[in-house]
Amino acid sequence: MMPVLHEPAAPVLAAGCELGEGPAWDDTTGELHWADIPSGRLHRYHPPTGTATHRDFGHAVSTVLPRAGGGHAVAARHGVLLLDAQGRTERTVAVPGEPEGNRLGDAGVDPAGRLWFGTLDVDMLPGRGALYRLDPGAEAPRRVLAATSVANGLGWSPDGTRMYFVDSSTRRVDVLDYDPATGEAAGRRPWATVEDEAGVPDGLAVDAEGGVWVALWRGGQIRRYGPDGSHDMTLPLPVSQVTSCAFGGDGLGLLYVTTGRVGMSDRRLAAEPAAGAVFAADVGVPGLPVPRCAV
Repeated sequence: MMPVLHEPAAPVLAAGCELGEGPAWDDTTGELHWADIPSGRLHRYHPPTGTATHRDFGHAVSTVLPRAGGGHAVAARHGVLLLDAQGRTERTVAVPGEPEGNRLGDAGVDPAGRLWFGTLDVDMLPGRGALYRLDPGAEAPRRVLAATSVANGLGWSPDGTRMYFVDSSTRRVDVLDYDPATGEAAGRRPWATVEDEAGVPDGLAVDAEGGVWVALWRGGQIRRYGPDGSHDMTLPLPVSQVTSCAFGGDGLGLLYVTTGRVGMSDRRLAAEPAAGAVFAADVGVPGLPVPRCAV
C-alpha cells in the first residue's frame, strides 16, 4: 500500500471547466493560468485576492506558459500563439505537415527556455500525433518524435539531464536522456507504468527532489513517482477526471490540479459536484521552478 497524503486536494476555484488543462504558475504576477480546451477559454486566478478572469479565443486552446520578458505562449488548435504582455498576438507559429484533424496538446518549457509541445488527432486516432521542439529564434518547430497518439505530460529532472514524456495511449511515463545545451533528447524508454484500474496518465509536474507527480484521468488521483520511477505517494481527489497539475504559490509549496467534467451524465455530476474545479494541496515538497518560455 502506497502512502496517501493526509491532506487531500481541496477545491479552490469552482471553474466549471469542461476539460481544464495545461496549468502553469506565473511567478511574476503570482497567478495560475490554465485552459479549458473545448470552450477555447484561458483562465487566470490570483490566489491572494481570489480574483478569477478568463479570455475566450473562439477555438481550442490547451496550454498557456509565461514568456521571458512578459506575455504568454499559448498552444492553440493549429499552432503556437505568442502573446505580448498586453495579450496581443505577436506571432503565430504554424506546425507544418500536421494532418488537418490534429490539434496541439500539452506543452512544457525546458531548462533553456525552449518550447516543447505535442499534437494529437481530435478523434483520438492512434499514431497521428508527434512531439515538437521550438527553439528561440526558430521560424518553425522541429519534430522530435513521430507516430505518437495522445501527447500529454512533459517535464525535466532537476539537473536537466532527463526529460519525461507521457503518451497517454501507452499508459506509462517515458524518460529520455536530455542535453540541456543542445536540446537533444534520445533513448526514449519506459520509466513508470500505470495499471489499468488506476486511471490514464495525463499531465505531470516535477518537484524539487526529482519526484514526478502524474495526473490520472478517470482515476481520481495524482501519483508521485520517485526519481527511480517507483510509486511512493498518492494524492486523492473527489473527482474522477483529473487532467494535469503544476506547482505554485509561495515558494512553489502548493500543487494545483486541473480537472474536467466532459461527457459526464447528470447522475455522475451529482456524485462529483466539484468536477471541473481547480484544486490545491500542500504535498510536503516544493515544486521545481519552470523556466519562462524564451521563444
